[in-house]
Amino acid sequence: MDQQSREQYFISALVTEHFVLQSARGSLTGEMVGRGSIYLGTVSSALIAFGFVAQTELPLAPFVAAVLPALLVLGELTFVALLRDSFQNIEFLRRIQKIRGYYRGLLPEAEEFFDPPEQDRETAVELATVGLRPRAGALLFTGASTIAAVNSVLGGAGVALLVAHVSRAGEGVTAVVGIAAAVVLFVLNLSYEQFRSDRVHR
Repeated sequence: MDQQSREQYFISALVTEHFVLQSARGSLTGEMVGRGSIYLGTVSSALIAFGFVAQTELPLAPFVAAVLPALLVLGELTFVALLRDSFQNIEFLRRIQKIRGYYRGLLPEAEEFFDPPEQDRETAVELATVGLRPRAGALLFTGASTIAAVNSVLGGAGVALLVAHVSRAGEGVTAVVGIAAAVVLFVLNLSYEQFRSDRVHR
């Protein structure tokens, strides 16, 4: 096989790999949207169910005690899955950028169509979605952090209800305990997200 044929086959393989990676990124995005929608839909359904049960003569505590832990577990699993998919998405993007860098070096005029990686807007947007943008508070605006925030509020509400049921404390004490629990849970989730982000960013 001559050199020209090898180069043609190599370009064909690169184009195929580029297409496969882009398709994989699309599938990951669909999975992330689906997971987030399932979790938020489940939370909404549970809150509606709480409202219906509260309007009846049935005891609400057993229902809340059964549903709330399940929501918390589902929320944490969703949070971890979104982090995993986000970092996998970044890895696919980095591999795509290597291929684009090769395209950029094929001809002098190719630089007009392919931005260098450090100027690529798509890369900057993707890094921001997982908190890798070098900016204070970047982790607060990721998709995983959104799920963590909702789940932390649920956890805080659960702790407050438990304290109110066990200790018969006043509403003020119960509210403070619930808010503190929600903040602690959210900080723990952000700390884990930062830990994972630091490992990927190295």
